[in-house]
Amino acid sequence: MPTLTGEDVLHKAREYNVKFIRLQFTDIFGVFKNIAITVEELPRALEGRVMFDGSVIEGFVRNRESDIYLLPDPSTFVIFPWRPREGAVARLICDILAPQGEPYGACSRAVLKRALARAGRMGLEFRVGAQVEFFLFHTDAQGKPTVVTHDRAGFCDLTPVDLGENARRDMVLTLEEMGFNVSSSHHEIAPGQHEIFLKEDDALAVADTMATFKFVVRTIAQRHGLHASFMPRPLAGCNGSGMHLHQFLWRDGQNAFYDPAGEHGLSELAYRYIAGLIAHAGGLTAIANPLVNSYKRLLPTDLAPVLAAWSEENRSTMIRVPAQREGGTRVVLRSPDPTANPYLVLAVSLAAGLDGIGRGLMPPAPLAENHAPVKELIRRMGLPRNLFEALQALAKDPVIREVLGPQITGRFLEAKEDEWERYQSQVHQWELDEYLTYF
Repeated sequence: MPTLTGEDVLHKAREYNVKFIRLQFTDIFGVFKNIAITVEELPRALEGRVMFDGSVIEGFVRNRESDIYLLPDPSTFVIFPWRPREGAVARLICDILAPQGEPYGACSRAVLKRALARAGRMGLEFRVGAQVEFFLFHTDAQGKPTVVTHDRAGFCDLTPVDLGENARRDMVLTLEEMGFNVSSSHHEIAPGQHEIFLKEDDALAVADTMATFKFVVRTIAQRHGLHASFMPRPLAGCNGSGMHLHQFLWRDGQNAFYDPAGEHGLSELAYRYIAGLIAHAGGLTAIANPLVNSYKRLLPTDLAPVLAAWSEENRSTMIRVPAQREGGTRVVLRSPDPTANPYLVLAVSLAAGLDGIGRGLMPPAPLAENHAPVKELIRRMGLPRNLFEALQALAKDPVIREVLGPQITGRFLEAKEDEWERYQSQVHQWELDEYLTYF
């Protein structure tokens, strides 16, 4: 994304006849929020003088308001291409500030900035690319989403089988018109399932793009009469949707994960980074897979990333190192799903990797393709099997808790433990079908 100043934003707003600006931000749970202002309020907004209630960020409405402020990042200024050019609508992504002017404890973007600053002090630059999967469903007569897919296509099919090709094309064109770099897009394995690959960039820019991405995809899908769902596994019997994070560390203009003399062409730093991710896999999973439904995707199949392990070829591992080397050497974290807060999942994965580097950890040998059955391996090296197990792991992980900070950790655990209890209190149709006749 281009580097812009506040003056640049004011000039562009005048040049493109912008009337409304959406001040956008992300709550703890990764949900995109916004406050709309008119262009006349833009100078005041750019000074960080727009105030609102902190319960919007934390997800809890209290008896008293907690005043916090929005500070827009000028470099995130873009105009919505789908809105009218006359009286155009633009957006700015904001950091959240406390009344005293310091970063608010529940600001997800600030969490990632702190993690990136730590990497910077180590002489490292964190860059990320993201493969994001989602489903396109029909809506009913009232416009509500159904679980009826718009096609029966499969992996990399094309029209006329892939009926979502036009919608996906418009999504990519819209993203590119907004200045985002898209590497590729295609139909995924399940009916109605799609993937768009966002190119590698600075981690903060990618997190901003990922937050915007879901908003854009759902908007364009709606214009095609469809509902885009990022739910990890909306359909039983079909593959779920993941969000594979291609992670790079660069130092002095060189890929720090690459070493032509190293085993598998990987540097010692790469091995230590991988070891850190594996060491913190449990706590990381709570952030990377934050819903009850997330664990309906993480099942012991040949394609689901359910093992706290790494491999160059085995798709059951949470980490994969693709064959490309030199500048393309990367570590792909495959376990997250697209409901994860992009700022937090990048921050905690970076923190886990840096902890591995700092402590000189070394990972186990890579898992071969023809290893033991996944169900056997899960008992030894499996990721948490449900949200409750993941939350327990997060509560016991001081490194992940520290990078999140006490405010986000406390609110996240409180809300997600309540979500788990609400799920546990329900009687589901499967239980009735399985037990009612016989017991």
